[in-house]
Amino acid sequence: MLLLHYPLGEARLPRDLPLALGLLLALWGLEALFRRLFPASFREAERLHREAGRALRAAGAGPGFLLLLALLSGVAEEVFFRGLLQSLLVAWLGPWGLFLQAFLFALLHPAPRPALAYPLYTGLAGLLFGLAYLLTGSLLAGILAHFLHNARGFWELWREAG
Repeated sequence: MLLLHYPLGEARLPRDLPLALGLLLALWGLEALFRRLFPASFREAERLHREAGRALRAAGAGPGFLLLLALLSGVAEEVFFRGLLQSLLVAWLGPWGLFLQAFLFALLHPAPRPALAYPLYTGLAGLLFGLAYLLTGSLLAGILAHFLHNARGFWELWREAG
């Protein structure tokens, strides 16, 4: 089990930073593609996100709290989905475990029917994160990219809600 043997793999920031930036650019490119392919679905997802942003702002969440939330969610999801779940599934099912963890990642990012492209997007993101972990044995690139992606999203929510 990779997580138990290498908690962050053999994490080396000089190696993992370019991969994290590559993952981040891939996520943004995938998001742009999905916006063009499924405009109504992404508009609905954005509407739901704006509601969440208003709720966070009304609860008094500021930029510092949102950065912490982005960090905690990025770390927790990478450690759980890739470090633990994917490690177990790949050991049990071989490469199919990568796809199953991405499917489960998408299922735990649900959206109502009008925003159905969002879980598809998150499933593909889970596949990218999982592939990075499978190829490097390190969670660090995925954690960095996930954190930066979430931080941008939380910032946009907070800014638009103001």
